[in-house]
Amino acid sequence: MTSPDTIIEDTPATNPVDNIIVSLKAGEDDAVSLQLEQLHISEVAVALESLPPELRQRLWKLLPQTIKGETLTYLGEEVRSRIMGEMENADLVAATETMEVEDLADVMDELPEHLGEAVLESLDKDRRQRLETTLAFTEGTAGRLMSADVISVRINVTLAVVLRYLRRLKPLPQHTDALMVTDENGIYLGKLPLTDVVSENPETLVSDIMKKDADRVQASATEHDVAVLFERRDLISVAVIDEQNQLLGRITIANVVDIIIAEADKALLASGGLAEDEDLFSPVLPSAKRRALWLGINLLTVFMAAWVIGRFEEVLDKIVVLAILMPVAASMGGIAGSQSLTLTIRGLAMGQVSSSNLRWLRNKELAVGLLNGIAWAVVVAVVTLFWFQDLGVSLVIAFALLVNLVVATFSGVIIPVLLTRMNIDPALSGAVVLTTVTDVVGFLSFLGLATVFLL
Repeated sequence: MTSPDTIIEDTPATNPVDNIIVSLKAGEDDAVSLQLEQLHISEVAVALESLPPELRQRLWKLLPQTIKGETLTYLGEEVRSRIMGEMENADLVAATETMEVEDLADVMDELPEHLGEAVLESLDKDRRQRLETTLAFTEGTAGRLMSADVISVRINVTLAVVLRYLRRLKPLPQHTDALMVTDENGIYLGKLPLTDVVSENPETLVSDIMKKDADRVQASATEHDVAVLFERRDLISVAVIDEQNQLLGRITIANVVDIIIAEADKALLASGGLAEDEDLFSPVLPSAKRRALWLGINLLTVFMAAWVIGRFEEVLDKIVVLAILMPVAASMGGIAGSQSLTLTIRGLAMGQVSSSNLRWLRNKELAVGLLNGIAWAVVVAVVTLFWFQDLGVSLVIAFALLVNLVVATFSGVIIPVLLTRMNIDPALSGAVVLTTVTDVVGFLSFLGLATVFLL
């Protein structure tokens, strides 16, 4: 019989990453170097993240020194830390010389103190000052995310003056859709779209056509709040200011796309109890340690459900059919609850759930749980009656299902809200708490009702 490994290895390479892996395994370093020349740096990073540690190290050594710094910025945090931990100090300092300041700030957080000082000493005065300014902001804020590479113009000049200024500056910073307007003290006043600069009369003053009500964000705002703002306002760039309204820099859509992808990855991995940047090809022991915690937590919840079942040993001994039907109420409650949980977590992330509308949302989910509970209770009752020819068991499972669906939908709303107020990420722990509730309530309602009405 053909093994899965054989099937994978015999499949022809269909993308650049596959070709690199095949060439590395064959020891064809020259072929790998040629293939790397055809890839964008982001694709090189994907190739590195797609390799086991020993092949990853070989590929890293084959990379030209000129692209190593930028490649590091595209890597996930765990992979980047592993690669930097294996680099010589001099090579690491050299790699940082080609990084953008905001990318370098992220890397600096992962460097030992003595290496961080060496990197700072290697920078020219301007880059060092910009880096220190960026590092002064808390990680995960707009101040850390912004780029200081921003073009500003004065409010009292003409568009002709602006055009002459731009020609001297070429090339313009990437994703420049507008110029930031400031006064002589650097106070942010608004935005001047480039489309207006090139289409309006050159003698027009900036003050006459600038967008005075243009969006702006405080440097202390969270990355998540910035991403929501871009999504709601369809922005391409936004000014970043301090508490005195001083222009500090700008954030572009390119930065925000990275944040949105990172948040989606975090939510997906958190639902499985995994770290945000976990390396798919990390060593066995660290991976096992990370996953052991949530396996242990899940085991505790299972024991809790088992304890509830154990309280009804007598009824299970006398009415064996209950053991067959027991998972029905718990499982249906789990699905209904997870639907409410997912919608509520998304609503919290999007800023759609607040204290002012929480009661309406709770009542709505209770009504949904009640309607679905009634509908599926009838279905389950009919199926059970035909299956076991026992009206009492049919009514008990139907009522237990109704109870658990109502409780599950209610819990799906309340649990993430409570966890958020306790500063606990509901995406990470909400599912575990909800599963415990639906299992316990499902078994308790079903077996409890059976004890009362069938014994």
